[in-house]
Amino acid sequence: MPYALCPMPSPAAELFDPKTPVEDGIHVFAVSDVFADIYKKLDSVKWAGKDINVAIEGIEKINPDAHIAATDTRVVMVWHDTIVGNWPRPEPGDWRGFGQITTALILKMREVIPSLRAMSDSGLYGAVVGALMKGIDENGKYIYSKDAEIAEDGRILTSVGIDGARDDRGNFRVKGVIKGSPADGEGIREDDIITDINGKDVTKMTDGDVASELSGFTSGTIKMTVTSETGTRRVTLRRATIVLADADIVNMTPYLDIIIHNITDRAVSIVNEALSKHADTSGIVIDLRAANGDDERAVAKIAGLFIGKKPVLRIVETAMDETEIVPGGDAVVSRDTPIVVLVSGGTRGTAEALAAAFYEQNRGVIVGTPTSGLGRLATRIDLDNGGQLELLNRVTKTGLGRPLDGRGVFPLICLSNIRNVQQQNATFLNIINGDFKYQDFNTELDTPADDIRRGCPSVTSGEDEDTMSSAVSMQILADPKIYRRLLNSPE
Repeated sequence: MPYALCPMPSPAAELFDPKTPVEDGIHVFAVSDVFADIYKKLDSVKWAGKDINVAIEGIEKINPDAHIAATDTRVVMVWHDTIVGNWPRPEPGDWRGFGQITTALILKMREVIPSLRAMSDSGLYGAVVGALMKGIDENGKYIYSKDAEIAEDGRILTSVGIDGARDDRGNFRVKGVIKGSPADGEGIREDDIITDINGKDVTKMTDGDVASELSGFTSGTIKMTVTSETGTRRVTLRRATIVLADADIVNMTPYLDIIIHNITDRAVSIVNEALSKHADTSGIVIDLRAANGDDERAVAKIAGLFIGKKPVLRIVETAMDETEIVPGGDAVVSRDTPIVVLVSGGTRGTAEALAAAFYEQNRGVIVGTPTSGLGRLATRIDLDNGGQLELLNRVTKTGLGRPLDGRGVFPLICLSNIRNVQQQNATFLNIINGDFKYQDFNTELDTPADDIRRGCPSVTSGEDEDTMSSAVSMQILADPKIYRRLLNSPE
């Protein structure tokens, strides 16, 4: 059974010589202090009712050739079949001791792993946190010093948040990801390789072509294949205004298009101002296809503008602690105003709860493809060196208690089943005639989420998704009979 850290401090002897504080380019005491702070802060985290401990053996996940064993008295590192390190085990709660052993383990790994040697101190912290979190919270991460976060002075263009360059083989390799951007939300990290964008082989695209796909002066959906050390996966990103604009408003008179990128208090202000300015709008499209968020108060404020004092989500922090989140004010949008809510696999966090609130309160028609099913909220823990730990350790449910984590929200109209104008026309004709066959998987909790997603997969082309989303939304908003039938409202 892995040795788990627990808070019963008893200091151990120093592993390093104070006379030689720098070894292999690392200030061992400074780095050890950061690792000690990380262990101490992780030990205090609640994991949504699960009894989970963080074990030092997790560091071996940095490289498959490493194996770390912690016995009652020793911590041993084996590389392939050779013991390369053997240290006395610190007492439970001796965070300084665990910090120093972690530094010793990293020094041994740096001797045989060139990529680890090339990492900065912040890179090492990130690698260790990532390894410790695997199997507990794969989205857990170390955030570099807040002083080094990327910030913008103004809104110039939109972007998925990726900075990259070609390597010697012509691959487009990620060199940096803007914190809080769509790429950051999808877990894209430095050194990941993008192999295709919207079905185009990146090695056959010019640098200008790649740049124009990743950023521009308008929002848009980008489909790409990303290869990392954990494998290859398809990713959907939507160009968004980064940092300053958490929501964009497009007035498509007589309708209003509200594009939410990040559910924050800033987004609440933008949406509230737009609703006041365009109080006479005939219909609203709320685009959550690239929306993220982990602020339960902000999502309650946004939801309250449309649904009033109705339950928005529930948060599970411990087995005995479940908190219901309800807006504090009345709705400012008339119940007669039709609403379409666009969702996709890029809809995550509190954005999934927002979509679920529209569905559960029968307040909007959900259109798109299934949301991510990553219905967890982050806990951010400040570290003494100015960095942070970000852990998705709080599980969310819908306002009425349905699970979001692992399931998500499923649309009423699946866009991937409408591939052309003829299919779109046929769909709406069936709705008008009362022949629209739809199975509400949001209430069928016994149906595996993966099976539902296979029946409504993501749309391959970002341009196709944008075109279909707009056309379907406008048709629903323009015809009251269609809208009422999709909501099962009285004629």
